[in-house]
Amino acid sequence: QVQLVESGGGLVQVGGSLRLSCAGSGRTFSNFAMGWFRQAPGKEREFVTAQSGSGAYIVYADSVKGRFTISRDNAKNTVYLQMNSLKPEDTAVYYCAARWDSTRFLKKEPSEYDFWGQGTQVTVPS
Repeated sequence: QVQLVESGGGLVQVGGSLRLSCAGSGRTFSNFAMGWFRQAPGKEREFVTAQSGSGAYIVYADSVKGRFTISRDNAKNTVYLQMNSLKPEDTAVYYCAARWDSTRFLKKEPSEYDFWGQGTQVTVPS
């Protein structure tokens, strides 16, 4: 079992930045690929980015490429999402997720992930 707790959400103006954190506990963090997803009201949960357990492999959704950066510190059991140049369409609840997978093959479907955090709200008013 892995427990995930997100933090760092909030209200930010268009063009601003936020850094989300996701602290994990329970098992060896480096054995898990980590992903960030988001869900806006009335919409399905969508993939944002994912990073392999070693940190060497990363994939981004086209909508955030060049603006968001995922990183992880396995010694601290924490994954981060740096979000820059925020837009109103980035408004959503952001979730981190863990997948028991030490390979380089990153998954984009929510169903592929084993553990989820409770989510943190990010609001970018238009």
